[in-house]
Amino acid sequence: MSPASRPSARGDLVPSAILGLLGTRGPTSRADVARALDVSPALVTQLTKDLIARGLVTELEHAPSQGGRPARLLGLVRSAGGAIGAKVTADHVALVDVDLDGTVRSQSTQRFDPDAPDALDALGHILGSAVDDHSGPLLGIGVGIPGSVDSQASGIVDAPTLGWSDAHVGAVLRSTLGVPVLVENDVNTLAVAERLYGTGRDHGSYLVVTIGRGIGCGIVVDGAVYRGASGGAGEIGHIPITMDGPLCGCGARGCLEAHIGEDALVRAALEQGVVGPRGTATGLRQAAERGDAAAQEIYREAGARLGRALAGVVHTVDPEVIVLLGEGIDAWRHWEPGFEPSFRGHLMPARRGIPFVIEPWAEDKWALGAASLVLASPFDAAGAAGDQGRLVRERLHAGADDHAEPAR
Repeated sequence: MSPASRPSARGDLVPSAILGLLGTRGPTSRADVARALDVSPALVTQLTKDLIARGLVTELEHAPSQGGRPARLLGLVRSAGGAIGAKVTADHVALVDVDLDGTVRSQSTQRFDPDAPDALDALGHILGSAVDDHSGPLLGIGVGIPGSVDSQASGIVDAPTLGWSDAHVGAVLRSTLGVPVLVENDVNTLAVAERLYGTGRDHGSYLVVTIGRGIGCGIVVDGAVYRGASGGAGEIGHIPITMDGPLCGCGARGCLEAHIGEDALVRAALEQGVVGPRGTATGLRQAAERGDAAAQEIYREAGARLGRALAGVVHTVDPEVIVLLGEGIDAWRHWEPGFEPSFRGHLMPARRGIPFVIEPWAEDKWALGAASLVLASPFDAAGAAGDQGRLVRERLHAGADDHAEPAR
């Protein structure tokens, strides 16, 4: 069995990958599922038997035969459950309501002030409205936070960009909403979504690197997100790259993010006269698109710094592939001239061929990533979602009806 499909001691996401495959490709035979996910036909037969018993998958018509016994197609029972995903930022909350296959039913954005004394209550109100608007069985809510989260289940958060320290996000939201709530670092949620619906379906170990307001990294090893001892793994934006550089939001100086995050790029553009006093990241990108040499050099230098730092991460983790995405990816063609030579040049010869994939970006990807926590949790063999994962499983079995056990 390949690394991409080997069950992980930390959490086997292969059943969720099957759901994601059926959701994105439509009705598919067991043999084609096995080939697409690079797992054995016997494993697919075993797992789909359980998925059918749970009411998540159903057998459909026969596929056209080239001779021999025609194969039965498998399809997803989309109505078996849904989830809500929320990405919390410094000024708004992005929301999606999704079906079991990850299909986005609806999306919205709500203004949000994390510095307000009643910020968590306000977040609960925003999510409560989303719960009221949801139709059909609701398995739970996933919340992505730009910071460290001790565990998905308890959801205690340290997020300097939100001004939150030891914030009991999970407990407050569960008490308010009465449904399972899973809280995770926002980049880790994207890593889970990649495993279910994206590049990660074909790889067991990979990095998801985000560029934008901050610089983040989700680390997947043997099919499961690596969170570290306290949930803070992957904070590559806080790798120190200079001895005495600009002050970072984490309180330290010289962090990678303080040099190449969105605020840092805009600051450099202002200092060099590329943008005016009210300049924005969009203004910087537009200047680079017009051929402004100073703007292009700002991006080139940022790409070079990212490449050097990421080469060190590759040497440490040894992933199969790197996925790059985020709010800043629309300017990637200006990052790449600095990134490519720096990244390859700082890798050992044996690792210089590692591929990286650039994925298009949309705001709802953050929230879809958060919803993926819920969609993946029923199949987490190691119980990373804790008691909240148990409650999601119970709702899945019960159809999330009025008799499902309330979250506590």
